[in-house]
Amino acid sequence: MVSPGFGQHFTDHMVSIDWTRASGDAAAVSSAPHSGGEWHDARLEPFGPLSLSPAAAVFHYAQEIFEGLKAYRHDDGSVWTFRPQANAARLNRSARRLALPELPEEVFLEALRLLVATDQSWVPEGDGQSLYLRPFMIATEEFLGVRPANEIGFKVIASPAGNYFGGELKPVSIWVSRELARAGHGGTGAAKFGGNYAASLAAQLEASAHGCDQVLFLDPVRDNAVEELGGMNVFFVFADGSLVTPELTGTILEGVTRSSVLQLGRDRGMNVVERTITVEEWRAGVASGEITEVFACGTAAVITPIGTLVDGEDSFTSPAVDPATSVALDIRRELLDLQTGHGDDRHGWLYRLV
Repeated sequence: MVSPGFGQHFTDHMVSIDWTRASGDAAAVSSAPHSGGEWHDARLEPFGPLSLSPAAAVFHYAQEIFEGLKAYRHDDGSVWTFRPQANAARLNRSARRLALPELPEEVFLEALRLLVATDQSWVPEGDGQSLYLRPFMIATEEFLGVRPANEIGFKVIASPAGNYFGGELKPVSIWVSRELARAGHGGTGAAKFGGNYAASLAAQLEASAHGCDQVLFLDPVRDNAVEELGGMNVFFVFADGSLVTPELTGTILEGVTRSSVLQLGRDRGMNVVERTITVEEWRAGVASGEITEVFACGTAAVITPIGTLVDGEDSFTSPAVDPATSVALDIRRELLDLQTGHGDDRHGWLYRLV
């Protein structure tokens, strides 16, 4: 089967739910921006263009959030997704940060189930393939004032997905962004907010201009500590058996795959540590042999080894991946086996959709 790529084709339907603030509750906006309203008119409808006013708040003040997760077909034909409750919880954390209404977990899960049940023929069966699910929430109110919107739309669309980076899994090259940032302290970095991704694009173009696949963002407030890539979290494997990833400081997205990797590392008896790590420690650790692997993780890419890091005129390459001993590849295999129904779901992470 030809790979469907990523985000290029879409299923026949989408789920839509509206939220409207109750009349007379405008005074509550300043103290509780997502209170006094209700979700209503849940519906399944054909996938297609949205009809929105040019004055819709989402276009002017970027009041929106989204999530991303995958549905996998198992050998018996059933369709499952991975830790959707964690996505529902993160959606609501993002909603609080962007002054949007929270969505009950059961509604989030039912929206996923309804769409996949309706469009289940779109769930691919090829190796490494899945149906990518994209729930999102946008401010739809026709209003140009600067305040939380009184009308919100929640939708779920779906797209068949292949390997995120395409073809054979191979180490990606990374450009270090020293001038640009995706988020700042006190900002929206911990939310899955489109503005964070928009803020990463100029740096991604810079990375591409230097022949790199992805960009790495640093935190200048904490000695240029490693934060994350444009859309993935970063991990380091140390020779002493430690698994290290940057700590959550409010500027880093708390990835569902990230938390899963942390747990699977603990399951292996590794010393799992969330702490500050700098490019200088990365460089020195590779040179000394103290750092044995570096990899990135996220819903779309799952786990991808990191090879060369380009930092201005300087560059260095992390150790080559040995399939026989690689922690990253071993965790990746376990994650994929679990998601596709070939592993032991000892943590109860799978959720059946169909």
